Amino acid sequence: MTQSPSPNFVAELKKCISLAQDVATHAEAKQAFEQLRGNLEAENPLAAELLDVLWLDAIAGRRSAAFWQQMCDVEKDLSDRMIENLAQLRKNYLRLMQEQ
Repeated sequence: MTQSPSPNFVAELKKCISLAQDVATHAEAKQAFEQLRGNLEAENPLAAELLDVLWLDAIAGRRSAAFWQQMCDVEKDLSDRMIENLAQLRKNYLRLMQEQ
């Protein structure tokens, strides 16, 4: 018969996941996870190994999402500046046409 995780384990895992949401708190999340994993490993080593695999995948996903969000932000900033430059070029062109 399999043993279900304790409510305390589930609450701690939710805390770890919550901390992992932000890249800035990944170190704290890792520390909390390692403590949680150590407690789980004492009860069920296989479950601890499986949790490791899932945790590493979750962290990689978070980092990837953060990277692509930064890329999107940079692209948006570049696009905004290009639009501003284009508007300024149009104004300059119209002014030159009026001066001629």
